[in-house]
Amino acid sequence: MDPLGFAPHDHRDCKREAMAAAEAHCARHRLNFTPVRRRVLEILLEGHRAMGAYEILDTLRAEGLGAQPPVAYRALDFLVSNGFAHKIERLNAFIACTHPAAAHTPAFLICRGCNAVAEAQAEPTRGMLGAAAKAAGFEIEQAVVEAVGRCPRCRAEAAPCR
Repeated sequence: MDPLGFAPHDHRDCKREAMAAAEAHCARHRLNFTPVRRRVLEILLEGHRAMGAYEILDTLRAEGLGAQPPVAYRALDFLVSNGFAHKIERLNAFIACTHPAAAHTPAFLICRGCNAVAEAQAEPTRGMLGAAAKAAGFEIEQAVVEAVGRCPRCRAEAAPCR
């Protein structure tokens, strides 16, 4: 899986695919994909960036879908627990999953300049983390990987003139 957040792409395709994957998952597992849950996922997909719960709530409020924080948080909890969205701990924000139909462990590449986020693939049971867990007799069930750096655009903007 390629990181998506820093590369140009046809955003309509990723939005359409993510909504179709969410609808299929909910139908398959008999989950209630309520209008608010659906709209929160659409908001995350339309923004195509990490968004705070209150920013999402502002949109819901403006559209008459809810004015209280629990409305947004319940929808976000549903989306995260079903793999349609992820929480970015460093930013205390949420982002739509770029690979909702694939079983994966995401790694988030967070630009310290513009806060853009790209989702990439991680293998926490391999590499240094996997080796440390194995040495401690620990079995990794879930990991959150967040790396901070600069995206290509911010790196280019900061490049010295020649």
